[in-house]
Amino acid sequence: MSSVSIECVTKEGCRLGESPVWDEKEGALLYVDITGRKVCRWSPVTRQTQAIPVDAPVSSVALRKAGDYVITLGTRFAALKWKEELVSTIAEVDKDKANTRFNDGKVDPAGRYFAGTMAEEIRPAVLERRQGSLYTLFPDLSVVKHFDQVDISNGLDWSLDHRNFFYIDSLSYSVDAFDYDLQTGKIGNRRSIYKLEKEESIPDGMCIDTEGKLWVACYDGGRVIRLDPETGKRLQTVKLPVDKTTSCCFGGKDYSEMYVTSASDGMDKEWLSRQPQAGGIFKITGLGVKGLPPYPFAG
Repeated sequence: MSSVSIECVTKEGCRLGESPVWDEKEGALLYVDITGRKVCRWSPVTRQTQAIPVDAPVSSVALRKAGDYVITLGTRFAALKWKEELVSTIAEVDKDKANTRFNDGKVDPAGRYFAGTMAEEIRPAVLERRQGSLYTLFPDLSVVKHFDQVDISNGLDWSLDHRNFFYIDSLSYSVDAFDYDLQTGKIGNRRSIYKLEKEESIPDGMCIDTEGKLWVACYDGGRVIRLDPETGKRLQTVKLPVDKTTSCCFGGKDYSEMYVTSASDGMDKEWLSRQPQAGGIFKITGLGVKGLPPYPFAG
């Protein structure tokens, strides 16, 4: 295990980095800075980050089959044209709530965009409880709400056979599984497959590897953990030099590199002086496993 290596690849730190997605066509890593209100693209070739400013907290980004990207922005699903820096609303949710925003989102194997909401935070991870919901934007641009009473809608992914949907509501300190119907996008039979231990802190973003194991970034836990969804056992812990690790994805030429986003919001000067890379994007190599290319939104 000594071959695991961790490198901070971006100089400009995010306030709240999230939703890393590998864009194979561009050979680049997409991610968002939620409170910094920008969508970013980092190139491993130039080592530069391009950023597009937006007008609300932007919490996730996904590829689009037709080209360019889709994002969750405030309480909207929106389209983003990169070169033009143009954002257009596709659909809006939570219209009955004044104080919510989208959080993490991801596209399923059939090209549907799943994303959930949460109350606006008073400070990091402190907020009005049970204000969020989980939604899906379908390729025909209709929106379905799955359930509400969510605290912080977060990490999501699908099993390799597409029969299970994995989901994190952060303040439950649990990674959950649902039965999944790929034909309809319906979910059911919710159950907990892993409860986080105290030092792991708050479960945040999540991705799956080609062996069907889940990787979960632990906010305030300074680590990503690898879980077996079948046995509910933790298989591996990779510690990072920052506490506020937020999400993870696989990328690079053969999806053997892991990228981890992090945050600096809520850290005082003394804390930041101990962790100068807070808010950076980290590349982990030597894990010995690979990930899957992200699915593009089909609408």
